[in-house]
Amino acid sequence: MKCYICAQEGNDSDAVGVCIVCGMGVCRKHMMREETPVWDGTYPVRLKPDTEHIKRIICPPCHRALKENI
Repeated sequence: MKCYICAQEGNDSDAVGVCIVCGMGVCRKHMMREETPVWDGTYPVRLKPDTEHIKRIICPPCHRALKENI
């Protein structure tokens, strides 16, 4: 699998992870690994802090979206 963001930029990099939110393949340069808020699966979406403090892989677009909605 290749990094989706690198492919859009015209580069060819192997993905080392998959975004937990959208499933995008990301390389080491584009992946973020940190604690993310938890969604309980109901609507409207309400994000709660991660009480287990698990670091998850997330892509930059999803990271921005999550940070905007905390």
